[in-house]
Amino acid sequence: MCLSIPSKVVKISNDNTMCTVDTMGVQRDANLMMMEDGDVKIGDYVLLHIGFIMNKIDEEEALASIDTYKEILALLNEEDRKRAILEDDECPNRESDFDART
Repeated sequence: MCLSIPSKVVKISNDNTMCTVDTMGVQRDANLMMMEDGDVKIGDYVLLHIGFIMNKIDEEEALASIDTYKEILALLNEEDRKRAILEDDECPNRESDFDART
């Protein structure tokens, strides 16, 4: 199962094809090609899947999801917490991918 943590857009490339998002303090680049031009703006909350922005979500919904995710993370050890945040958009597509990563 994949969980996508809401991420806040902090930068958008000049050609509007890429952006930088902040996921609970971790920044990464994400592709905007799945979204309509101009649909995503700096400050918006989005969901990612394998490096692509898949949709934009309401800020209130995003913050509520982040709070819930923080509750889940509090139950994990430090290594699992880091992995959950850093790898949240790298969902394995096959069972063998998952087995190789655990």
